[in-house]
Amino acid sequence: MCPDIDWSFRPTYSPDQLNHYFDRINFPQKYRKSDIVKNGATINNQPALSFLEVLQRYQLAAVPFENLDLHYSAHRNISIDAQGIFEKIVEGNSDRGGYCMENNTLFGTVLRSLGYNTTSVGGRVNEAVQPMNHMINIVAIGEQKYLIDVGFGSNGPHRPIPLVHGFGFHNVGEQSGRLLYGPINQQTHRGESLWQYEINRNGRWIPAYCFTELEFLPEDFTIINYYMSQSRESWFTFYVVCVRMLLDEKGEAIVGDLTLFNNTLKRRVGATSEVLQCFASEEERVVALQKHFNIHISGADQASICHTVSGIL
Repeated sequence: MCPDIDWSFRPTYSPDQLNHYFDRINFPQKYRKSDIVKNGATINNQPALSFLEVLQRYQLAAVPFENLDLHYSAHRNISIDAQGIFEKIVEGNSDRGGYCMENNTLFGTVLRSLGYNTTSVGGRVNEAVQPMNHMINIVAIGEQKYLIDVGFGSNGPHRPIPLVHGFGFHNVGEQSGRLLYGPINQQTHRGESLWQYEINRNGRWIPAYCFTELEFLPEDFTIINYYMSQSRESWFTFYVVCVRMLLDEKGEAIVGDLTLFNNTLKRRVGATSEVLQCFASEEERVVALQKHFNIHISGADQASICHTVSGIL
């Protein structure tokens, strides 16, 4: 007979892997001595929330939101296997990141390894007619659940956000965010509700994404990942993006972001944004990835973008 299979099993990282992860995100030693690291997060522990907030901040500042594998590679595939992601982002020879399902899989696995009650769920970006196309994590500490997202670039929430209808918060610079709970415009059954994350730009609230508290299985994300990485309707397949958040000198707050989008590199600190460079060639963009993000693109991978829609002529 086949042995019983625990279908609810989710992978975790070993203590040694966690130490490598802490090194990768430049996590200060004072936090590594926390009881959370030594003994794990408890179900009702205020220090667990404080530790989570710091950990999220350092992850965002070290692990970029990027889709380079879909452009600078011959295979143009993205794996969302937790161990494969660890090898790419933590053990690789440059400071790689990934898009939502990569970064949130990595962070979700780290949180589970530290004893956090973590549930991965699906989301739908914007109000466009699209399938579920985003991944986030929900962490429960005591009776309160929190939205945790390290895979939405500069517009994502930069700290744990309690699932409370109408909860508003400051993000960075002049940007603020809020959570609402209710039906979305596309629904025919108005009595059903979804969580909706919105951002405020120039005094106008804009839907960023909606999500459910229903747990998504790894197989669900396999389908979402395939669509987002392979469909020609997915913007990830024709735009090049790399975003890293910026910390203040003390590492106590996110103050801005460094964003490469197609042929432009911008730096934003607070409410001030400046264009650092407009790329005239692939060579210039590859050099910028190395200089500003410590991401090395090999000659073979650089050649793979030539004569594609995302290449710079």
